[in-house]
Amino acid sequence: MQQFVYQYVIPRKLSFSYQNQAVNAAKLFFKTIRGSLLITEQLDRPRCGHKLPNVLSKEEVLKILQALINQKHRTMLSLIYACGLRRGELLNLKPESIDSIRHLLLILNAKGKKDRVVPISDKVINMLREYYKNYRPKIWLFEGQNGGEQYSETSLQKVLKMAIEAAKIHKPVTLHWLRHSYATHLLESGTDLRYIQELLGHKSSKTTEIYTYVTEKSLQKIKSPFDDL
Repeated sequence: MQQFVYQYVIPRKLSFSYQNQAVNAAKLFFKTIRGSLLITEQLDRPRCGHKLPNVLSKEEVLKILQALINQKHRTMLSLIYACGLRRGELLNLKPESIDSIRHLLLILNAKGKKDRVVPISDKVINMLREYYKNYRPKIWLFEGQNGGEQYSETSLQKVLKMAIEAAKIHKPVTLHWLRHSYATHLLESGTDLRYIQELLGHKSSKTTEIYTYVTEKSLQKIKSPFDDL
């Protein structure tokens, strides 16, 4: 196993999740096939690093959205931020995913094969209505140039890149930053962490708790001892 780590894992800079999968496979092999408990107990899992989420300010989010002239592009990025969506969740939406009467967005078969609902405001509904009236999607809520064809992940990434360049934001912004910003801004506005966990579709509350470390509201309350000198 050490030879595998030093000759294969480290040179290729493989992720912690990949290394965990390798440990699981090795344990399954030795325990089930070889019937050896000694070897499996000696296999340690790699320590996973804990990185803080990257968050944009509300002003930066607004700049990004306003930089987009194309209505479809602006609607897509707006919805990611307005509902805290993952990239795949946005692209898998269909027109019937929107319940305008109950003000809900239905997200089916999300990460972990879970469904969830997210509240949407009148502002979001009006934005979606205007978009639908102009584009008339056939199957997917957001489609490519060919009718009925799902909008591609690559094209969506290009939309974001174009927006951050136009907004003159010099940060390596990704689509997931918008989701992180949604969660952080909810927390800053006083939304209970348990509700944010449900809105994001997190299985564990520990995953959601990471946003408590980057909320501007909480950080601003901390007074440095330097100020008392």
